Amino acid sequence: MIWPFKPKFRKQIARIEITGAIGSATRKRVLEALKTVEEKKFPALLLRIDSPGGTVGDSQEIYSALKRLREKVKIIASFGNISASGGVYIGMGAQHIMANPGTITGSIGVILRGNNLERLLEKIGVSFKVIKSGPYKDILAFDRELTEPEQHILQELIDTSYQQFVQTVAEGRNLAVEAVKSFADGRIFTGQQALELGIVDRLGTEEDARRWAAELVGLDPEKTQVFTLEERKPLLSRLLPGTRQVSSGLASGIDWLEFEMSTSGLPLWLYRP
Repeated sequence: MIWPFKPKFRKQIARIEITGAIGSATRKRVLEALKTVEEKKFPALLLRIDSPGGTVGDSQEIYSALKRLREKVKIIASFGNISASGGVYIGMGAQHIMANPGTITGSIGVILRGNNLERLLEKIGVSFKVIKSGPYKDILAFDRELTEPEQHILQELIDTSYQQFVQTVAEGRNLAVEAVKSFADGRIFTGQQALELGIVDRLGTEEDARRWAAELVGLDPEKTQVFTLEERKPLLSRLLPGTRQVSSGLASGIDWLEFEMSTSGLPLWLYRP
């Protein structure tokens, strides 16, 4: 006997939102949410991306999880205000992508930054004594300039990461690698331009993306509800919602500072305006 009623979640669209810089915390939250989408057997996933990108490894792990999930679930990515660099990479894990005409996207490339405080340290009379096992163990040390061999090593690292990015975009959007390289030089572009380049499939709002997702899995776009999978809020924020609003600006600033400090010297798929 075939049960005539679909389970609750099979009549809804799952929604996951990725905002801010992509790091380990984002990866853990999103991977847990994707596991829930699979377990609850949602027919479709609306992936809302509003991010300038982030760390390479975390972006790759989210992308890989999306790629596995799309074998069972229709995934529509909706690019918000900004979906650049690592945000684009994650979007490649969806079968279809929609962006607003004015969405800031692109910035396909890799960046690595270090700080050189050598002259400042000299002025205040501070120096460091370094004992190392090899000539490159203190590469990107902040108290000296890079040597030419170090620059070569880091450039090779960046080039390899860049090739991985380009290859993923080419495969995800069914484009030739050379075609992707023609605009994958770090530039940013609008959603309208992204449509012309083949990075996105359609222009529209998140609501348009929701309706599209419903249509793809045979659900009524007028009636189909969205179930948002989000991180559980701290008890104080749930009891006193106003406290979260007051501290949100300060918290976001602290989060960004922590991200900057924790990723210093790492290759990033990140748009830095």
